[in-house]
Amino acid sequence: MTSPINLTVSPHRRAQLNRRSLHLAYATAGYNLVEGIVAIAAGTAASSAALLGFGLDSFVEVSSALVVIWQFRSRIPEARERLALRLIAVSFFALAAWVTVDAARSLLGAEQADTSVVGIVIAATSVVVMPLLVWAKRRTGRELGSATVVADSMQTMLCTYLSAIVLVGLLLNATLGWWWADPAAALVIAAVAVREGVEAWRGEQCDDCAIPAAANGPADDCGCGPGCTDACRTDPSPTA
Repeated sequence: MTSPINLTVSPHRRAQLNRRSLHLAYATAGYNLVEGIVAIAAGTAASSAALLGFGLDSFVEVSSALVVIWQFRSRIPEARERLALRLIAVSFFALAAWVTVDAARSLLGAEQADTSVVGIVIAATSVVVMPLLVWAKRRTGRELGSATVVADSMQTMLCTYLSAIVLVGLLLNATLGWWWADPAAALVIAAVAVREGVEAWRGEQCDDCAIPAAANGPADDCGCGPGCTDACRTDPSPTA
């Protein structure tokens, strides 16, 4: 079933927010495509499993952005919301699977990567750029009442965390020889990715409810009021 529309947003403003969502998705896809290529090249040169994983994660982020592009190029984006959320959930699961396998392989094999200045620079750049995209997506998604845009912002947030972890791991490896720091922390990211994937699959985005429960009567088990729109969840019925 499709998501209810946030009736508090005028048609003109909704059209603006739809265009902004599309532009943010294009920016995310473009940046992550470049980031992925650079990270994989640097990881191959330095024999760094962390950088290779980081590069592949960038392509997972590209896939999430492409889902948003696909949705918002429709004349009625809300009609594609449920399927878009499911596709983003799959990208969360793919990210978690890759990070887990890569981290386990690094820990069990005790792989020592060479120092990569290029890798450190690209990870540091992402730590600055990604939070800006997260902020813009989340603000747009909340006002628009789009669970897809909110879920995509969480995908970008996870990539921000992963960027920071990769950066710390590369620095610790370069300065102290702590090769295990990166894969150990990456396992935490994998667990969070699984949780966010499950919530996206169910359509649960209650922290970003466009119409708070306090102003619209008693909340349901999800913490959402009776007038809550699709930024809270795609299924208007209470969740158990």
